[in-house]
Amino acid sequence: MGFTEKPDAATARAYLATGDYRWNAGMFLVRTSVLLGHLQRLRPALHDGLVRIAAAWGTPERDAVLEDTWPGLEKIAIDHAVAEPVAAEGDVAVVPGTFGWDDVGDFNSLAALLPSLDGTGTKILGDEANVVRVESAGSVLVPAAGRPIAVLGLDDVVVVDTPDAILVTTRARAQQVKDVVQELHERGLDDLL
Repeated sequence: MGFTEKPDAATARAYLATGDYRWNAGMFLVRTSVLLGHLQRLRPALHDGLVRIAAAWGTPERDAVLEDTWPGLEKIAIDHAVAEPVAAEGDVAVVPGTFGWDDVGDFNSLAALLPSLDGTGTKILGDEANVVRVESAGSVLVPAAGRPIAVLGLDDVVVVDTPDAILVTTRARAQQVKDVVQELHERGLDDLL
């Protein structure tokens, strides 16, 4: 058994055409001890850092340990860190399911799960009282900083206002938020977030 995360379109078509492959929803059911054991074996530094953070979580030292440890942890998806190598070792089972599932990986995906505001297609995650819209529809607005968000004459935008930063993009480009994070990192601005 193998595990391939986000194959390109041609590879995915070839996989599906054989009938021998399954689409993985990325849902893993595993005992914590088993997952941590694999992580300790495959990514020991990541394991040790996460265990250190978990041990400090309910203590007064939590923030200091988190601030000291989190930035140095390897940034890697569980798919690459554990699932792929463990699947290559034959230690992963696939269980078919017929349940609903949404991959909420960006704000555009999130919009599909939120109720529409007064029939305009606009979705608000947070206090509607902090949002002013004039001639705009189909947007995803997140007023998380507690101050008003005003959108004038723009359709299908994403505005996320947090105490640390403001993100403005189109719903079509919501998956590219990681590009902004990378740019902030390259400019040394991610320390401000």
